Amino acid sequence: MSATAAHAHAEDHAHDHGHHHKETFVTKYIFSQDHKMISKQYLITGLIMGVIGIAMSLLFRMQLAWPGESFKVFELLLGDWAPDGVMDPNIYLALVTIHGTIMVFFVLTAGLSGTFSNLLIPLQIGARDMASGFLNMVSYWLFFLSSVIMVISLFVEAGPAAAGWTIYPPLSALPQAQGGSGMGMTLWLVSMAIFIASSLLGSLNYIVTVLNLRTKGMTMTRLPLTIWAFFITAVIGVVSFPVLLSAALLLIMDRSFGTSFFLSDIFIQGEALHYQGGSPVLFEHLFWFLGHPEVYIVLLPALGITSEIIATNSRKPIFGYRAMVASILAIAFLSTIVWGHHMFVSGMNPFLGSVFTFTTLLIAIPSAVKAFNYITTLWKGNLQMNPAMLFSIGLVSTFITGGLTGIILGDSALDINVHDTYFVVAHFHLVMGISALYGLFAGVYHWFPKMFGRMMNKNLGYAHFWITAICAYGVFFPMHFVGMAGVPRRYYTNTAFPMFDDLTDVQVVMTVFAIIAGFAQLFFVYNFVRSIFYGQKAPQNPWGSNTMEWTTPVEHIHGNWPGEIPHVHRWAYDYSKTREDGEYVIPGQDFVPQTVPLQDKEEELNH
Repeated sequence: MSATAAHAHAEDHAHDHGHHHKETFVTKYIFSQDHKMISKQYLITGLIMGVIGIAMSLLFRMQLAWPGESFKVFELLLGDWAPDGVMDPNIYLALVTIHGTIMVFFVLTAGLSGTFSNLLIPLQIGARDMASGFLNMVSYWLFFLSSVIMVISLFVEAGPAAAGWTIYPPLSALPQAQGGSGMGMTLWLVSMAIFIASSLLGSLNYIVTVLNLRTKGMTMTRLPLTIWAFFITAVIGVVSFPVLLSAALLLIMDRSFGTSFFLSDIFIQGEALHYQGGSPVLFEHLFWFLGHPEVYIVLLPALGITSEIIATNSRKPIFGYRAMVASILAIAFLSTIVWGHHMFVSGMNPFLGSVFTFTTLLIAIPSAVKAFNYITTLWKGNLQMNPAMLFSIGLVSTFITGGLTGIILGDSALDINVHDTYFVVAHFHLVMGISALYGLFAGVYHWFPKMFGRMMNKNLGYAHFWITAICAYGVFFPMHFVGMAGVPRRYYTNTAFPMFDDLTDVQVVMTVFAIIAGFAQLFFVYNFVRSIFYGQKAPQNPWGSNTMEWTTPVEHIHGNWPGEIPHVHRWAYDYSKTREDGEYVIPGQDFVPQTVPLQDKEEELNH
């Protein structure tokens, strides 16, 4: 669609919104089609799921630090799964499984991407709303339904799904394999199928909105890096999520309809089952074809948010805008051709292993471009150290430290030694889990005034950041060494292996840090909830940002802008820009919003 046609389309969109009927409580707060309300729904649902996911991690960390000990909290929360307060081995793997599923999909995919793609895409490109408000609403409610089903699976009598979050067959394919392979596993698969439908609807909406509804003057090279990140994330989702859906559907057929896509000759308690001809490795291929791009579906929105916050709070143009866009595109392409590095120990042909090693190490280049560009943007900037900025810098730190260990795991010869140990757990929690969580927190602190019209408490934000940052490294830095010592992941206790006895104290240290970090999140929850109702009223542009969302009124209106949508005249990063005489372009103001026309003798920055 041409720019003129897109602009006309956007104005039609505006006209449609101008004559909307009066909203009731249900249409405004529950079945809302307004992208700003849907982003809040995603955020609050994601945070609730996050509390559940983090609580589970604290339970199984306590089991690892003090195996076989009796804890009242186990009995209270796990009931029959913790007789006399001692955790049942069967529930341990179920906790690990559901924790991983909730954090990767429900918190970091939907909570992060769903929240900020919905909030920022229309506001930053100059659109009245998403291309389809109805599909947007359906996308959220499918996500909500899948969240409810996942939580319900925790209360199944035989136990929730317990095949690891990667649900490899045959544990996930044979209902009789273990307790968690029955109804709990079925509910997991149903929940994920609905979740994937939600993600696809959302992703298609984001793509169409970015391509078709940009305001006049908003060319692709003037888009903020946040929008580039959300746009490319949506593209990766559309390419890779259907593959996981096919894996889930084939697994349901193996479980319930007697097929054997993933099952070969199997014996249970001496009895030969009728399955033949299938391959569990096929499932691994299908799962990781989504599973690795999923890392970047989680990471890219966080990196986009960080780009925006670091430029704003450094009061400097982002360094290397086009290189940043190119690196996002390169990461998107490479992330879809590296899935085999999760399968180096699956009996893969060594030549194929070397191919996946090459493509995996190649992805370090665009990742390094992003890291260096962040550091160069910070260099000699006039840094504003608010909580959003601290979390963004924290993300750059964990992205680098977590990425360095990825070089070891991406090399097939080295990976074989530490595969399925705590080294892998430490790596992906730092590079993906903690980094994406930091991006989520940074985004909430930065755009909270836009979402709720109020400011969050800065001092609580500082306490939240420093305790979280210290404890995150306290948990995951020692974990690398535990992994190099050979401790396998997903074992509920290592007491059967005398060679790991010396590492018990390290497990205790990691668990203490994890518990402190878990409780530190209460600073954030309290700050978030209290600020919604009692926070200081926000000015229109509290951070002095250039992007278009800060030109809308603080009071939310249907259609974002009263009257005509402003046009765009420049890129999003004209910070501290001066004229020939050394004065700021707008006297006394070190930022120039995108909607301000170029002035006499002012050159548009060649970015």
